[in-house]
Amino acid sequence: MAVDLSALARWPNVPACYDWLSLDRRGDWRLQGERITHGGLIAFINRQYGCDDSGCWFVQNGPQRVFVSLACTPWIFRRDAGNFISHTGTPPGVLRAIHLDEGGNVLLETALGIGLLDDRDLAGFAAQCRDAKGRPAEETAFLALMGGNPGDIRWENMAIKSIAAVDVPGRFSFQPMPKAT
Repeated sequence: MAVDLSALARWPNVPACYDWLSLDRRGDWRLQGERITHGGLIAFINRQYGCDDSGCWFVQNGPQRVFVSLACTPWIFRRDAGNFISHTGTPPGVLRAIHLDEGGNVLLETALGIGLLDDRDLAGFAAQCRDAKGRPAEETAFLALMGGNPGDIRWENMAIKSIAAVDVPGRFSFQPMPKAT
């Protein structure tokens, strides 16, 4: 994903902006807590969304970086016609792993990066999960995995792994709440 950084050459000393823009758990952009609904602004933010070398996600607005506070992960994925799609409309690429945290959040590790599965898609996702014998996965198996216990739940033949929510940012190298240094 290429973010346009051309304005930085003309105006290199524009201060960054923090604590204004956030990404919620459903993939909606929020400006000072209010959901952004303007289609043109959403499209602009989606095009200019990127990450710096320290794992801070931002939107490049001309010469200024507007850093994004993440409610969970840098990407939010939804199901669309049987495929996953990111909150920006970018396809996630290859699915590398699936994780389940203690809160029941499904995290998809993809070629694009780590992303939370939108909660509106959890029931359909869970219904497609199977145990080692190919039977529908039972609630007790999900609860065991959420508790960090070993289990064998699979989605389309890919084992779902347990992960602690507190470990997600470090493991996947992102800063959920960027701050000025």
